Amino acid sequence: MARLALVSFRLGGNDGVSIEAQKWTDALRSLGHEVIWVAGEGPVDVVISGLAIEAVDAPSLEQFERALEGVDLVIVENVASLPLNVPARDVLYQALEGRRVIFHHHDLAWQREHLAHLDGPRDAPGWFHVTINDISRGQLRERGIDALTMRNSFDCDPPRGRRAMARLELGVDAQYVVLLASRALERKNIAGALRLAGALDAVLWILGPGEDGYEETLERLLATSDVDVRRGLHGDVTVHDAYAACDLVVMPSTWEGFGNPVLESVTHRRPLALYPYPVAREIMRFGFDFFDLEEVAGIAAFLKAPDRARLERNLDIARAHFNIHDLGAQLRALLATAGISSDY
Repeated sequence: MARLALVSFRLGGNDGVSIEAQKWTDALRSLGHEVIWVAGEGPVDVVISGLAIEAVDAPSLEQFERALEGVDLVIVENVASLPLNVPARDVLYQALEGRRVIFHHHDLAWQREHLAHLDGPRDAPGWFHVTINDISRGQLRERGIDALTMRNSFDCDPPRGRRAMARLELGVDAQYVVLLASRALERKNIAGALRLAGALDAVLWILGPGEDGYEETLERLLATSDVDVRRGLHGDVTVHDAYAACDLVVMPSTWEGFGNPVLESVTHRRPLALYPYPVAREIMRFGFDFFDLEEVAGIAAFLKAPDRARLERNLDIARAHFNIHDLGAQLRALLATAGISSDY
């Protein structure tokens, strides 16, 4: 059994990095390893406040060294990929010198216009790189870093949600519900989701809050729209309930490192309308059958007469290529490459 540490700005939340880090943690523990979490915020084993995205003071090298004492391998979740706290990243690099490290890259700085001026991940002997899509792997290769693609994985038999209860809590009856299962940010293209919901005369349900300075823009956008909008999860309604309650999932983003709602729509057997952002096109090459965001007539026809066989074909593809049951074997092979053997 090895002692592993996952390091990130924040862990244990509803953001994509935290969700995937939890999946990796569960799989690594099933392989017999001890896993600790080190982050700037969240329900973690070691809190280093200077590692948080909005930290004022940088963490010290001694803080990282204490946190990583006795650790056989460090897994860095996006700290070097999307350096939202550059001073913390640079101190972490010092702490990682001479260690075995896996960098799990969810996003890369140059993929975000406002961060494109920052330098990308570094490489060193004993360091390994994993991307969640082939686009990022290719971009790293162009910069002299070899990486392995390990796409996000999903439970293809998620808990059955409570449709009637969730719709009652939402205050809808016969109306169609379009679910936007994400936070509200500039790149999420909330306007596109509003246009589709309006064209379908549907309720738009935005699960996540406005973040990253988009809050004022979001409120202004919603205030000037005629679309009936619901916000967040209330009562004991879960994400699984939300997927059960909706009639259509919308993914209007112009960019995502992956875009978990794409596969979550599949595993919950819901039709999906999306803007074909680059990684979405990569995912669709596996054979998924989704609607384009502008395909209003086709979506409306599907909602009136759902094609269940189409949804099942999508689910079969997810089982074959994005199944969380395969994650343990993938991580076992990755750890072996890094010189770490697994007990189970």
